[in-house]
Amino acid sequence: MMKTTLALVLAASAAIAGNTSAPIKVETKEKTLSEQFDNFGLLYKDKNNSVLQELWVLGRYHLHYHDTDGTLGNDSGWEHRRARFGFQATLFENLTIHAQAVSGADFDPVYNGFTELWASWKFSDAVKLTIGQQKHRFTHDRNVSSRYINYMERSMFTNMFGLDYTPAVTLSGKVGKTEYYTGIFSNYTDHNMSRAFGDFNSGWSYIAAASYDLGGLFGAESASIYASYIHSEADAEATNMNRFRDGVSAALILTDGPAALVTEVTGGFGSDRGSAVGINIQPSYFLTDNLQLVGRYQLALSDDEKGLTGQRRYERAAGAQPGNQYQAGYLGLNYYIAGHRAKLMTGVEYADMDGESEVTAFAGVRIFFGPDSKGAFPTGKTLKGRW
Repeated sequence: MMKTTLALVLAASAAIAGNTSAPIKVETKEKTLSEQFDNFGLLYKDKNNSVLQELWVLGRYHLHYHDTDGTLGNDSGWEHRRARFGFQATLFENLTIHAQAVSGADFDPVYNGFTELWASWKFSDAVKLTIGQQKHRFTHDRNVSSRYINYMERSMFTNMFGLDYTPAVTLSGKVGKTEYYTGIFSNYTDHNMSRAFGDFNSGWSYIAAASYDLGGLFGAESASIYASYIHSEADAEATNMNRFRDGVSAALILTDGPAALVTEVTGGFGSDRGSAVGINIQPSYFLTDNLQLVGRYQLALSDDEKGLTGQRRYERAAGAQPGNQYQAGYLGLNYYIAGHRAKLMTGVEYADMDGESEVTAFAGVRIFFGPDSKGAFPTGKTLKGRW
């Protein structure tokens, strides 16, 4: 902007002086396709308006195909994995209202309640209060939105905690290099929002999480840690966070040019089916500005012979049984048409539970529009211009 303005001033000065024989070229940088889509869904923006500063239409759509072949069976098919639509408005500079309706898998039903239905007030950068149906942020794996994950599904052990969107009261903010998040959550939700917000008999959970910017640790371009804790007082009617009584996790996130590495260790304790621990290692590398190679290794161990359950989709659908030792390896290629806003994903995952194995091949398309999230890679942060 400053270079363009300076060039125009120089051109005007030359014209006034009568020296127009050598016109000055004004260089403009062409926006990438990803940058062109950055504001897709933005209906209104005016920071000088004292009432309404921003209004967005937002949504996401995920379609994929899977083919699972296992020692105990097989399963395959297309799935409309996620379909969401809503809006977000910023008012009075500090108030944000967010509503996002969701369809069931394969649009059955078309309306299946709200994933998010909340309002927040930002007192300062250090304190933001949010009330309403919102996301649980236990584990870095879960904290990353499905808009940005590099894999078709989150890790098996993360999914075992039964984390989903429920009514909650949370506080979050940033102090120096530390970002924190904490709150009290209901253990129950329902597609009927009056029931979701009216149920006080299914238990509650407490979550605390924090991330810290480590700068250039190990010589990396960026480094951060994400640690979280959950305590659940769920009863028999609970629909969420009803597997473990307590959980802890710690993740190290490193990026260096086109490369990134996320390593996370998670423990779950106090379940009727024993305690367990899981390791999730996620390397990735951009081969070009648009083509990304991703890998993942998972290991989970339980002190109960039936303490682990495979992925509900794919593995259990193909006959996988509970066990006490789980390993999985994933290798995939993602092609970013317009950053995470429009991308194609492919991958193959081998999973083994106590000697019984499955191989799943994936292919899918993921699209979203609306405002970006902020945070450590890959929650909306660019990686040297890449996503």
